Amino acid sequence: MVAGTILVDKINEISAYPTVGKLTQIKSLKKAVGGCVPNDAIDIKVLCPDIDVYASGKVGLDGDGDFLKESLNKYGVDTTNLISDKNEATSFTDVMSITGGERTFFTYAGACAKFGYDDVDFEKLNVKMFHLGYFLLLDKIDNGDGLKILKKAKEMGIKTSIDFVSENSDRYCEIRPCLKYTDNLIINEIEAGAIAGIEPKKENIKLIAEKLKELGVNERVIIHMPDFAVCLSDSEYTIMPSLMLDKDFIKGSTGAGDAFCSGALVGIYKGYSDKEILEFASMSAAVSLREKDAVSGMTDEKTVREICSNFKRKVLNF
Repeated sequence: MVAGTILVDKINEISAYPTVGKLTQIKSLKKAVGGCVPNDAIDIKVLCPDIDVYASGKVGLDGDGDFLKESLNKYGVDTTNLISDKNEATSFTDVMSITGGERTFFTYAGACAKFGYDDVDFEKLNVKMFHLGYFLLLDKIDNGDGLKILKKAKEMGIKTSIDFVSENSDRYCEIRPCLKYTDNLIINEIEAGAIAGIEPKKENIKLIAEKLKELGVNERVIIHMPDFAVCLSDSEYTIMPSLMLDKDFIKGSTGAGDAFCSGALVGIYKGYSDKEILEFASMSAAVSLREKDAVSGMTDEKTVREICSNFKRKVLNF
């Protein structure tokens, strides 16, 4: 089950950003799924169609909510655990994208900000793994419900994992109590350094991973960054360089972190070694870069491996 942030990205292409009081025309409009729930759930289902994947979250009783459900169902993700809130609109982000240039984001917290402990039907929950994200973007999850969900899942013998959004704040330390109910922490170096209270430089990554393990993470701390990823478990510390991709291979980076996370979760589900988990996670992230949106670039595990066999890995000098 993938639970938490679920929203619609509304991508508006414009020729220029208007000054105050002025108007500019929207040249094209595209809707895409966004957030942890659709990005991870769809990626996992595409990578391994034989895995039953469930989405858990809250949407509005509106067209955007229908769009999210239809998109998830199209990929075979079970949406029976998605709740429709008649009193709140589906969460969305309006992206104002200047053709060939910068983008500006306007987001509405909406229904998924109200997702919490009471929205998870634990009596009917029958899954092996429960992934919760994004912390720091969900009001109720950040204010205690995330801890309650993870604790309850652990009591039920379900393997737990979490991830975050990157923000410039001191709120990361508030999430530390959740780590002792987290089996696998899968985050980037900025988020990892913020939680650990250590500057996220390359030479500090092992120290950061060790600090996060000390704070309670049960099985693995997995940290990914552009040049490499690491995994710290009770048995070993593993470093995996990133793949060297051709420039014309990369169409966009939206959802690459979620694709890495999805690959790691598949590896954990299948019992891969730490080295194999990092290898497959980095390959999943690489393949996701083939398309501009978060999920269209993903393909099945066999094809992912075939595509990535054409690329060598970077040489690390530290």
